Amino acid sequence: MKILVISDSHGSYDKIISTIRKNSKAEIIAFCGDGHSDIEEAKKYFPDKMFLAVRGNCDWCCDFPYLTDINLCGRKMIVTHGHLQRVKEGYSILRDFAKGINADIALFGHTHSPYLDYDGRVLIMNPGSLGYNNEYGILDIAEDGSLKAALYPKNKYNPPICLKAKESVITKKDV
Repeated sequence: MKILVISDSHGSYDKIISTIRKNSKAEIIAFCGDGHSDIEEAKKYFPDKMFLAVRGNCDWCCDFPYLTDINLCGRKMIVTHGHLQRVKEGYSILRDFAKGINADIALFGHTHSPYLDYDGRVLIMNPGSLGYNNEYGILDIAEDGSLKAALYPKNKYNPPICLKAKESVITKKDV
């Protein structure tokens, strides 16, 4: 399952449309906030895509949630803007929140700075700003739960991350 991760379009719905067209194999578009009217406009052009969208600190008149989650191929993924987790001060609040709800992946925006990291438990990704810098991310989750995550345009500071399939957890009730 290929996921296009975008954020912070700030009025550039045309960049959303061109990025979706460029990444046409993406089945899901995860929008991490700040540009709700842009993503609403883009949805009209791609009725076959699933959109996960949250509101950001600049999305004042919007009924999008501040956070959404979904389970894909055995991976729990959350999408948020990040301002409520104070990501401009660091990523520990977001990472701890994700761990607390057993999320495997946390997608966020707000800082306009691309970031990709895995601490052995949670993969966190900020795709950067599509509106200002034409930045985005791609997550590719296989049916076995293995995944590849990359930021575009590629740079040496945020190399792609590949994770193997999750190991099955056997609970007492399974025995």
